Amino acid sequence: MRPGLLFADDGVRPEAAVTGEAAEDLHLDGLWAAMARGDERLFALARAATLAPLTDPAAIAYRQDVLDDCLRNAPAVRALYALADEAVTAEQKILRGARPEALLNRSVRILDLFCDHLRRLGGLVAEHADAFRSDGFTRLFRAVRTELDVDYLRTVETMLEQLRFEHGIVVTARLGKGNKGVGFTMHEPPGKGRDPSLRRFKRSGLGFTVPGDPEDYWRALSAFRGRVLEEIATATAQSADHVRDFFVALRDEVGFYVGCVNLAETLSRLGLPTCRPEPTAPDARALTAEGLYEPCLALLLDAPVVANDVDADRRDLVMVTGTNRGGKSTFLRSVGVAHLMMQSGMFVGARRFAASIAEGLFTHFKREEDRSMSSGKLDEELARMSAVVDRLRPGALVLCNESFVSTNEREGSDIAAEILRALTDVGVRVVFVTHLYDLAHRMHTERSSRCLFLTAGGDFRLAPGTPSPTAHAMDLYERVLRRPPLS
Repeated sequence: MRPGLLFADDGVRPEAAVTGEAAEDLHLDGLWAAMARGDERLFALARAATLAPLTDPAAIAYRQDVLDDCLRNAPAVRALYALADEAVTAEQKILRGARPEALLNRSVRILDLFCDHLRRLGGLVAEHADAFRSDGFTRLFRAVRTELDVDYLRTVETMLEQLRFEHGIVVTARLGKGNKGVGFTMHEPPGKGRDPSLRRFKRSGLGFTVPGDPEDYWRALSAFRGRVLEEIATATAQSADHVRDFFVALRDEVGFYVGCVNLAETLSRLGLPTCRPEPTAPDARALTAEGLYEPCLALLLDAPVVANDVDADRRDLVMVTGTNRGGKSTFLRSVGVAHLMMQSGMFVGARRFAASIAEGLFTHFKREEDRSMSSGKLDEELARMSAVVDRLRPGALVLCNESFVSTNEREGSDIAAEILRALTDVGVRVVFVTHLYDLAHRMHTERSSRCLFLTAGGDFRLAPGTPSPTAHAMDLYERVLRRPPLS
């Protein structure tokens, strides 16, 4: 039995499709840290989920419904995570033995321990099930009630009591070639005291008493006992592993949602809104947001940040120009983080967010000079862009931040324009932050109907506007020095 809280079925799971470079460009470590709150496992679960975004709107909606339940029932969800984590941790503390009898004893101990945790799980379900509405939790709780009810656990505990073999082992066999025992068959173990069921095995009157001293006899008896118990020990160990795997999956799946609850609580404390995003098919070319902000920056500053509205529906390219340090890069990251959060089944940092699902998200950000570079900076930029292009497919989203500024404006604009035309013509969406006026002017002249042009002002807000032939150096000078320049 699997919890089924992340996926509705046992189909193919998405592999990590977002590179570590993109995660670094988008400052995702801050997001994961807020979700984890110091828990290394929660950090790893948050990272794994966001780097393997879903591409099916139905699968995203399935997670969103589960998350809605978690946000409404945070204490119960945390209790569920703690219970599963406790079960897994307790199992790990019991040492594994290699011999059949040691393996059997360990497995019985583990199953006995798990029975207690399953009973507590049933109690949590009975107490909180009525407050959960999503298909994921409804199916999980139904399975717990029907497959792990009180009668089932009592039956398991009775069997575990027998598997301790406290009153001996009953086994029959026959002699084979060379007078070796064959056809070993285990029988129900005897109970406490004399058991009438054993009388049928005593008719021959034959017996053997092991002497008290010779070790060879005792080793032979131990080997015989191990041979008899080997099959049942293996089966019991497999059962214990199956239950352990259920608790591991429950811990990890619920853990992702605990991270989401942690993040939602932190953003709420900062007075920042969140919303359930509206994913659409990749070919819809949708991107609309109201009050979109960059949550990683807000978490870093531990304070609210400026939000932006954007309406880029049916646009292949969003080009952002304007004043230095005017919020362009922050806006770019907010778009990328919002897509990844949406496609992980999470909420988004905005009052409203609707976007087409990205068939892969890629970044191409400006890099600082590095002594380890074996070639020029422009060559390095081109090589990174080539690596991105090799992985692109229609419906992908590419975020570019000051790409190709390592050369002069004319050459940088020529290179970027060719790339942008090629990408948008094959259905790749691009958000491009640049100071290259020549590039922005070309795109505005050639493809204004397919592009949205945003301009950053001095208040960190972006607004639709025509590209300007200035880098706003005067604005930057006045903001930094707070005095007019010398005449």
